[in-house]
Amino acid sequence: MTKITTLLFDLDGTLINTNELIISSFLHTLDHYFPQSYKREDVYPFMGPTLHETFSSIDEERTEEMVARYRAFNIDNHDALVTEFDGVFETIRTLKENNFKMAIVSTKMRDTVIKGLKLTNLYQFFDVIVGLDDVTHPKPHPEPLQKALEALGSKPEEAIMIGDNYHDIDGGKNAGTLTAGVAWSIKGKEFLQTFHPDFMLDTMPELLDIVKVGAAEK
Repeated sequence: MTKITTLLFDLDGTLINTNELIISSFLHTLDHYFPQSYKREDVYPFMGPTLHETFSSIDEERTEEMVARYRAFNIDNHDALVTEFDGVFETIRTLKENNFKMAIVSTKMRDTVIKGLKLTNLYQFFDVIVGLDDVTHPKPHPEPLQKALEALGSKPEEAIMIGDNYHDIDGGKNAGTLTAGVAWSIKGKEFLQTFHPDFMLDTMPELLDIVKVGAAEK
């Protein structure tokens, strides 16, 4: 196998725990338009696709105002509801110290990505961020991954795309990278395994073994 030099990370549900923020944002928005029609589990399928994809499938005529309502609530409640997953900071710091090239590839807007990274003190480790507003086609289209790889000077075969949703796994496959799912995905480990990622992480520090960072360096 080609030596792995590059790691592409999804953000929400992978590095930072935005599940409560996202669920609350969806329920706040949907309850305004369709009172008492949606429960928590009803919005799980909406986590991953872009907001425009989700809201246009619900009410095409009011998509823009629904997106605006969602984002306003999301920003207002961001810092109170976002936390980091166990082992993420230490793992990312170790990868950086070992000179791995790393990027965030997200379907969120760039400013919101940066907000989450700064809140969890991860911003310092990422030189490249590809957000929704940086591309024409979001994941699982290969464009966001290709843009990140180009900015990092990396080849697809040297990279792993790590994420909590099928958009990440399929996006990696479409771009020619290896892929890794995370078992702490709100959709469940079994769901992700149906998309056949090359690796499945039960904890974030397991990534260090995959990319051959020695035990002494952990």
